[in-house]
Amino acid sequence: MTREVLLADVAREVTVGHVGSMADEYLEDGIPFLRSLNILPHRISRQEIRHISPEFHRRLKKSALKPGDVVIVRTGKPGTCAVIPDDLPVANCSDLVIVRCGPDIRPRFLAYWVNAIATDHVASHLVGAVQQHFNVGAAKKIPIVLPGIAEQDKVLSILGALDDKIELNGRISATLEEMARALYRSWFVDFDPVHARALGQLPAHMDPTTAALFPDSFGPDGLPKGWEWRSLDEIADFLNGAALQKFPPQDGAESLPVIKIAELRSGITAKSGRAGLQVPEKYKINDGDVLFSWSGSLLQKVWTEGAGALNQHLFKVSSEVVPKWFHFFAVDQHMEEFRQVAAAKATTMGHIQRHHLKEAMIAIPEDDGVITAAGELIGPAFDRAIAADLESQALAALRDSLLPRLMSGELRIREAEKQVEEVV
Repeated sequence: MTREVLLADVAREVTVGHVGSMADEYLEDGIPFLRSLNILPHRISRQEIRHISPEFHRRLKKSALKPGDVVIVRTGKPGTCAVIPDDLPVANCSDLVIVRCGPDIRPRFLAYWVNAIATDHVASHLVGAVQQHFNVGAAKKIPIVLPGIAEQDKVLSILGALDDKIELNGRISATLEEMARALYRSWFVDFDPVHARALGQLPAHMDPTTAALFPDSFGPDGLPKGWEWRSLDEIADFLNGAALQKFPPQDGAESLPVIKIAELRSGITAKSGRAGLQVPEKYKINDGDVLFSWSGSLLQKVWTEGAGALNQHLFKVSSEVVPKWFHFFAVDQHMEEFRQVAAAKATTMGHIQRHHLKEAMIAIPEDDGVITAAGELIGPAFDRAIAADLESQALAALRDSLLPRLMSGELRIREAEKQVEEVV
């Protein structure tokens, strides 16, 4: 039986994560500490998770998290909601609303409701002049049309099947990318095959024909004999984005989402800016393009969220010299030093400059046979990782179209099941 309730009526507890300065408390390792940027719709992002000591975690007892807790973003992207997963058994957080559900509502059902249905409530309850935020009091007043547990479980079985597939794709993509990265580093950074040949050995997991592509000694520059150093900006083009306010969307006309650092990290949202189609072609982004944010949060990814427009502070990276996988991992090879450069900048937003791309050197074999051979192994893994991400985007779009109709009762359970069965 469906009934109308407020969140406070069905939650055991609604509280807020730690609010206050954390700059001196972060460690390289320790208890995971979640911030608003780690909370994405329906899932927790493991990128840029900070850590705190067990001692500080115990001091922040009220903001400690455990699996099944529902967290709602207060500032940044207010209302974004996810459930703490089972594989994050001990964690803490900053500036998040924490909800512990009672027996009448499933945590995952609440997260779906907040992300899809409660958006108007969140938008109308934001407070603050400088930086708007969503507070605990407003969270407690979120109205929910709540079916019984059995009906909730039916809805969750449908939406959960899509999210489980998305989660699986994420793990597959991460595994394939890591495999490709490891092989790139072995061949082009650590020079493992050359070291093996120098010892008169056949390189591990390599046939004699492929091994013969590598030299069996090193030159005085420390490179495999016959190889050379080339800079990142020699092997790839780094196109900086445009000031897209010059290309505003036209009323009633089609437009493109503006891809900024936030979108690169968390994806396109309803709050993403828009640009008109008059944006010059070179600044238009499509699936498969490699994007690299050179200021703020330095990161690189293959874009898989459809057409968009490239904003300033992002590079679109391409090459006519080396394959896409090669320049992707070549930038990745230098990412940590780029982040250190950016962190050392005495500005509000650290960044790298063009000369850092000129100074970042990559080992290139004289004969392209090595890159061709590597491409036969790395290329398919790299492409399958991208394909998994693209499939996840399609599944997320289906989930987001089904979610409000399922929640409102507009779509029957069986009809939704049929649509999901076709894709998972």
